Parts: sequence; C-alpha cells; structure tokens
Amino acid sequence: MKQARIVYEGKIQPAFLKEGSIELSDGRTVEEHQVQWLPPVIPGTIFVLGLNYADHAKELAFDAPKEPLVFLKGPNTLVGHNGVTVRPDDVTNMHYECELAVVIGKQARNVKREQAYDYIAGYTVANDYAIRDYLENYYRPNLCVKNRDNSTPIGPWLVGREHIDYPMNLSLQTTVNGRVTQTGSTRDMVFSIPELVEYLSSFMTLQPNDIILTGTPEGLERVNSGDEVVTEVEGVGRLRNFIRGGS
Repeated sequence: MKQARIVYEGKIQPAFLKEGSIELSDGRTVEEHQVQWLPPVIPGTIFVLGLNYADHAKELAFDAPKEPLVFLKGPNTLVGHNGVTVRPDDVTNMHYECELAVVIGKQARNVKREQAYDYIAGYTVANDYAIRDYLENYYRPNLCVKNRDNSTPIGPWLVGREHIDYPMNLSLQTTVNGRVTQTGSTRDMVFSIPELVEYLSSFMTLQPNDIILTGTPEGLERVNSGDEVVTEVEGVGRLRNFIRGGS
C-alpha cells in the first residue's frame, strides 16, 4: 500500500493511493491539487550518502569511496510533494539529486546485511538539492550546502517494503520542465541498502522513521527559478517540486 501524510480541511491526516485515487481514511477521495502534501513520515535522524554511485563520483572527478560517506540532515530541510524550494539569488550552481529514500521500521542495532530488510518499513522518493557555491569539502559538506529549509523534497508516498520485491534494481529519472535530464538505476549503488543498514547500525542504534537517502546517479544539471523538477523512482513514486528565487 502507498500511504501519505496530507493536510486537508485544516487537519493532518493519512491518505492512501487506491486504484489511482487518493483516498482518506474515512473513504472520501480527493484530488492531488486539493491537499497540502507533507513528508510521508515524521522524520527521525536523516542520513545522507555522498558519492554512492560510481558514475556520479566520476562526473565529479572523484573515486568511489571505500566505505560509506555519510553526513546528517535536519528535519527542517524536508518539504512535501508539490512544495517549493528556494534557489538563493546569489548562487550560480544549484542542482537536484534524485534518490531512493529508505525508512527504518523498527529499532536496529548490530544488524547483519542478511537481515537488513526486516528492519525497513518502506521506501519513498527524495530530491536532495545541493548548492555547490557553498561547498567547501565534497566529503563532508558544510551545513549550508545540505541543510537549508525546504531543500529536500520527499514523498509523496511511503511504499511498504513488502510491495517492492527488490529495491536494488529500480530505475531513477529526473525531468526539468518536462525534459529528461537524469536516468540511473539503484543497481549501480556502491553500497547497497543492506550494507548501509549494517554499517550504520554497527555503531549507533537506528530508530523507526530514521531515513537513509541512498545517493544519486550521474546526470546533474543546474536548476533555476521557475523550474518544475520531477524525480521518480520505479514502483515508488513521482515527486514534483518547484523552484523560486529568494534568500
């Protein structure tokens, strides 16, 4: 089942995708434009993978990392489907990053990769914008690169892990104003989802609703004020976002 969190008639409530319709828990159906979309879960810790696709590392002139390259993101960064992300007026290089997001389902500590999927609640789509103008270190991005308010659209749906047979072979795609600009597949991750769960849980306890953003493939392009950016992950969803100028 695909489940979302929305605001409708002034209330935060769950919504479900059933036979192509958006259905509320009371059985009523609504249209996409009638609701405000929220991140599909209230996030715990948000882990972000850097350079987790070898082709993306290559396009940035880096070798793929030897162990997971992870940094953290605050919950203030998340914005829902159809939300707006600000491109600061003083920057020249801001780009999208289409990613499969993994949502942890239960407490996990010292989990072996063979059991990793048992600890996953499901998957959603993320678009982790980066502002290269602010970048000081590719391996440990400073806060303003990845932690600006509403800089990470996520959603619209949380898809239960039981509905994705094998998440390590899903296609990814980004379009900007209807033009395809990025394609890839989760099979090209340097570190797979089970490896990431094993790695992170080896030194810290993962909690329900912690989110792992698993990285992006090659094909990055700059975005500008007025752009409509759509990131898609096969079987998981289609996430739309709008860019406007500001500070």
